[in-house]
Amino acid sequence: MATVSALLPVFCSKANHHNHALEASFTRRAAEIADKSAGFTAPHPNFGCVIARGEKVVGEGFLYAPGTKCAELQAVEAARELGNGATAYMNMEPGDCHGDQTAVSALIKAGISRVVVGLRHPLQHLRGQAIQSLRAEGMQVDVLGEELQSKTLEDAIKSCLLVNAPLLYRASSRVPFSVLKYAMTLDGKIAASSGHASWISSKLSRERVFELRGRSDAVIVGGNTVRRDDPRLTARHGGGHLPVRIVMSQTLNLPEVANLWDNTEARTIVATQRGARKNFQKFLASKGVEVVEFDILNPRDLMEYCYDRGYLSILWECGGGLAAPAIADGVIHKVFAFVAPKIIGGERAPSPVGELGMVEMSQALELIDVTFEQIGPDMLISGFLQPIPDLSPVIPSANEIPLIDPTVTAYEPNIIFFYKTWDPYGAFSNFSPHPLQMPDENGEYVKWASIEHYYQAQKFLGVEDPLARETVEKIKAAKSPEEAARIGRTIQMKHPNLVRSDWDVVKIDVMYSALKCKFSIYPHLNSMLLTTAGSVLVEASPHDLFWGGGREGEGLNYLGRLLMQLRSEFLGETFTQDEGST
Repeated sequence: MATVSALLPVFCSKANHHNHALEASFTRRAAEIADKSAGFTAPHPNFGCVIARGEKVVGEGFLYAPGTKCAELQAVEAARELGNGATAYMNMEPGDCHGDQTAVSALIKAGISRVVVGLRHPLQHLRGQAIQSLRAEGMQVDVLGEELQSKTLEDAIKSCLLVNAPLLYRASSRVPFSVLKYAMTLDGKIAASSGHASWISSKLSRERVFELRGRSDAVIVGGNTVRRDDPRLTARHGGGHLPVRIVMSQTLNLPEVANLWDNTEARTIVATQRGARKNFQKFLASKGVEVVEFDILNPRDLMEYCYDRGYLSILWECGGGLAAPAIADGVIHKVFAFVAPKIIGGERAPSPVGELGMVEMSQALELIDVTFEQIGPDMLISGFLQPIPDLSPVIPSANEIPLIDPTVTAYEPNIIFFYKTWDPYGAFSNFSPHPLQMPDENGEYVKWASIEHYYQAQKFLGVEDPLARETVEKIKAAKSPEEAARIGRTIQMKHPNLVRSDWDVVKIDVMYSALKCKFSIYPHLNSMLLTTAGSVLVEASPHDLFWGGGREGEGLNYLGRLLMQLRSEFLGETFTQDEGST
């Protein structure tokens, strides 16, 4: 099989005055720093920016999380006056989901003379937008593989592909990027014949697994793993992002006592077949475990569900019985195999992958772009089952769509869905990077980094308890909306007595006042909201049945309703119940 680099386009040399080795080096550096955010907050598009004058780097920055200062603005601020006339290198085209073009305006105001982009943005509604805006301002923009073509740049392009592989796979296949991880002995066993599996790999290898979990939106196991190992599936890296734990079980033949039913550290979802053990479903719900029913439970449908939840990256830590159908369904994209120098034998000892129906070695699946790394006494072998998609030839920008097919409109005119901050209407999200000034309990105006920061803090405001006051300060200081939400939700779950007694009564008013402030002080957001007149707004979270629309439209969609109510207020109209229904 070919390697990832071999699957990249082969470029002919083009005569120009640029030093391609230097261009490649700075672009690789942008990809390298873009990866710094992994493990600190929910995975998201990874952006890095390096500003250089000649061979010297004068500024750089990376996007920590959605809702935080963009990489380009950080790099410009670090470069100061040295940014004037310099070149900015980015691993990926900026993604302006918020209508304010912060990244573009920062580069223009700094006097950047040239921009080098590793990849165009993979999402259709953002693809080419920033590049077009920069060129409209007279700035030179060179895209690797387009304006800049040479063999020297292939490694830099590969770095850009790798750092955003989850987003590229998601955009291409409409399922999250999935990694199958397992540890096995030298003779290919993941447990003894008795089922005992602790510990095959070394402590150093297990620490690497914690890293992988911290870079993932969710970790998936099967029922056998829960019954046999009773895992916690936490990242254990001292804070930051904690993935959701997902258990796949058709029959719900699961123990009543399990570490995964403790939601204080991380949330757990149990995916099962419709109608399975209703009493046990109620038991799980009483523990705070979310149960999701499928007509027929299989890896493909579960991944499509995870896609709808906005997940980018999934880690499969299951046994062979679940790994095989996941591979057969085509939802596994990469494999991490930790091989320990041990032999355990046993004809009935389980192997990492169950029956795939292959009878000849010529049918075997070969990994692409294989790497080998020694971790303590173990060997880590990793590679891709499917090549990283290069979307550059196939996904047009929103502006290009009418040229391809005039009958196709970019967005649905009657129902507008929004959820994640990278969606076309990402500015409607509570997690968008729009600070606001709102009064505290004493009537004094305080700056909040986002609506989510403000909303989560309001849960504990005015409660006479040191922990409540400490929580408010922690939320206020949270580096991203994701972290603010995690702090607020965790404390609410662990210490429900710290939540203000009138919270269920006032939370809608709290949200509405914050929304009104946000859409009043940012003219471009106000305009975006008003352009949706005549359309129903739906917060498309499949798991939030209060603020969101739910998986099958069963949610109350209060965020969408409040936005429509606010839109009507701005338009001087009367909000009707009919407009609010979904």
